Amino acid sequence: MTNKEQSRRKLLQLAGAGAAATLIGAQSSPGQRRQRPAGRRGIEPLFQLGLASYTLRQFSLDETLAMTGKVGLKYICFKSMHLELDSTPSQIKTVVAKVGEAGLTLYGGGVISMKNEKQVNQAFDYAKAAGMKVIIAAPSPEMLPLIDKKVGQYDIRVAIHNHGPGDKLFPTPAVALERIKDLDKRIGMCHDIGHTKRYGADPIAETELCGDRLHDVHIKDVSGATKEGKAVEVGRGVIDIPRFIRTLVRMKYAGMVSFEYEKDAKDPLAGLAESVGYVKGVIAALRA
Repeated sequence: MTNKEQSRRKLLQLAGAGAAATLIGAQSSPGQRRQRPAGRRGIEPLFQLGLASYTLRQFSLDETLAMTGKVGLKYICFKSMHLELDSTPSQIKTVVAKVGEAGLTLYGGGVISMKNEKQVNQAFDYAKAAGMKVIIAAPSPEMLPLIDKKVGQYDIRVAIHNHGPGDKLFPTPAVALERIKDLDKRIGMCHDIGHTKRYGADPIAETELCGDRLHDVHIKDVSGATKEGKAVEVGRGVIDIPRFIRTLVRMKYAGMVSFEYEKDAKDPLAGLAESVGYVKGVIAALRA
């Protein structure tokens, strides 16, 4: 067994132990719960884990909500197949209520195209009606002045999603940040670390570059640092996930870290659950 495989096994064990401890704690009195030994100071991340619903693009809204809860996530960002962009306010209200009934919070929408004025206006009206805090966006550079105006009017953040190789506009955060540096800071990044790695850039350095313009994260792993790199379960690929999580903690990042698991579109639950478990294991190790 390689050192990486040993580390991965340990992190998965920590994730399982953390889940068990949570269940035991819920059934015990405060005095019976295990306390951290004196002198031990664990690190508590400020960010929350969520799901980018594109992960479950082959599934209905009801199935998506159920599966999100099943893997232990409480926050979700909707892709349009789960809440159509042209939905009426009444339809949006019904869906948002259903999200709440499932014990989840709808925090954002995307990736949403913002290539013309109509799309920009629609995106902000859609997000406002749904109570979304952030729009994960694929804008054209020409629309950035209008988007800058809209974030001031609506007080909704816009996070540009980088798409790596093949993305002629915003392949990495560095490229996007240069274009938005003089705009409202509510315009920032949804850093897709998988696409950054496939582009051949360093996801850690690019994350640090975002600073206070990091508004959302799509966490994933890939098989290689090339255009041909494929989606794999988090922890099985070439991205140093523990180092990435430590970077977010050091930056005091307080936004969302959402899983966008693109492998096994027709049967993603096992791989998604493994990915969530691995990241929770990393976090458990920080807290220990």
